Amino acid sequence: MRPEMPQFQPRDADYAARVRASFGLQQAMSLIGAEMAVVEPGYVEIHLPNKPEITQQHGFIHGGVVGMIADSAAGYAANTLTPADASVLTVEYKMNLVAPADGQRLVARGEVVRPGRTLIVTRADVYAIRDEQWTLCAIMQQTIMAMHGKKEREG
Repeated sequence: MRPEMPQFQPRDADYAARVRASFGLQQAMSLIGAEMAVVEPGYVEIHLPNKPEITQQHGFIHGGVVGMIADSAAGYAANTLTPADASVLTVEYKMNLVAPADGQRLVARGEVVRPGRTLIVTRADVYAIRDEQWTLCAIMQQTIMAMHGKKEREG
């Protein structure tokens, strides 16, 4: 169930295809097996199945991996609201790991809190899902920089 959010208007009619293409350039997301499941104005979900290669010594999904999907979900939520000629870059984030990432899969829900021309404030909640029970495992707040006129590298 998606939480209630403010309604934002994208500045690029083709924002979803642009954001998905950018996600496709992230080899790190491919490496861990993450997929971009939802792309809406100001909101992105990244889903990640659990696999042994991304766990830590207790068998939970590693906190660094949790941070990766939170950063990408919130960053791409910001990117849905930028113009077509802009790319985004994380300036900072703060994440609290509030429960072990002990699930069959994780869902990172990224959303824009406040859009700006250059700085965009976002947040992400990451849930560990086991037997369809959702447990909040991480909360992140982030600042994104919109880089106007700066293209991403080509695939």
